[in-house]
Amino acid sequence: MNRFLIAAALLATAVPQAQAARSWTVDPAQSTLGFSATMAGAGFEGRFERWTADIAFDPADLAGSSVKVAIDMTSAVTGDPSRDQSLPNADWFDTSNFPQAVFEAHSFADKGGGAYEAQGTLTIRGASKPLALPFTLSIADDMAKATGAVTLMRTDYGVGQGQWALPDPVAHDVKVTFAITAQGQ
Repeated sequence: MNRFLIAAALLATAVPQAQAARSWTVDPAQSTLGFSATMAGAGFEGRFERWTADIAFDPADLAGSSVKVAIDMTSAVTGDPSRDQSLPNADWFDTSNFPQAVFEAHSFADKGGGAYEAQGTLTIRGASKPLALPFTLSIADDMAKATGAVTLMRTDYGVGQGQWALPDPVAHDVKVTFAITAQGQ
């Protein structure tokens, strides 16, 4: 029995310990989280003014990387007062019951040439769905810039209830875009 314990202890010290990927702090003044959709045949754009991101990412350690983005759904603005007043309501984001949306990823793939894909889960209005999020990344010294876009079906997350559940007047597909500048820690 003692030989087994000694061998296990030696093996444990011989195996390299996993280290956390590098942490990054988002610069909110240089970062955006936006969306675009079509209403009554005309496109419109919006953005979320408040969101946070916990990022631990290292291209050399994708297995140790993770991202968690929490979005304040009450901060959605489109520039149209009527639409902006409607978005927090129960038919749309239902912010009184679901004040945040969350994207969380722990799996990443290197697609080459600075392109990556995060495999994670997006939760909006309490509905959680798997999401593959493509993005490009460049790192120079201690600064990282990431951009990406993905198209979601709003009805998959219960966004647009009642008369808004049909694709007229608001299309079901919504494009979500982001541009992030972050400082390495």
